[in-house]
Amino acid sequence: MEPVLMCWSGGKDSALALAEALADPALRVEALLTTVTEQYERISMHGVRRELLTEQAEILGLPLEEVRIPVRASNEIYEANMRRLLIRYQARGVQRVIFGDLFLQDIRAYRERQLATLGMRGLFPLWLKNTRALAQEFIARGFRAILVCIDPKQLDPSFCGREFDEQLLRDLPPGADPCGENGEFHTFVYEAPIFRRPIPVARGEIVCRDGFWFCDLTRCHGIPPDGSPA
Repeated sequence: MEPVLMCWSGGKDSALALAEALADPALRVEALLTTVTEQYERISMHGVRRELLTEQAEILGLPLEEVRIPVRASNEIYEANMRRLLIRYQARGVQRVIFGDLFLQDIRAYRERQLATLGMRGLFPLWLKNTRALAQEFIARGFRAILVCIDPKQLDPSFCGREFDEQLLRDLPPGADPCGENGEFHTFVYEAPIFRRPIPVARGEIVCRDGFWFCDLTRCHGIPPDGSPA
């Protein structure tokens, strides 16, 4: 089995890509790799609390590797910190990193260039899949997620904190990608077929920070009777 790393954001595309990797008998996922903003102790860009990230890793039964960066870190800082971690795993035989990217060629090219400097490669199991079909597959397979970050230039802030479900897909405005691949939104997965159990979460304050809207999720001590987050 080939050892690989999973670039993990905690969101739906990462979850689907990881599910593909776990189902592949030729691959062995060594760890989840996530960028965390130090001063906030949250997943970078998504704004999800670190404790929810660590719980995802626990219920997946996978080690978590954090690339820790300061607030408003430069690309140089991010790349240097990422490089150090990748070199460590390369020494353990890892040559490929899995990403949940869907169709943005410039993002894929950037990732491949960075990996190539170490002689490593990327693996993109969801690449060029139809995003509406992928969104519907996500829901049909029993994955559950919440929109935790909204770009108000592309989507109304009222979508922040909403469940990623069929109703949301119907409500998205024309031109919005069903998977949010253009940065319209980011998600947090709290239940999935690859999870040992759901993560009970509650929706907290919705705030605007640095031009984006965030829904603050916290862990709660139970799941409401309908099975959905509070």
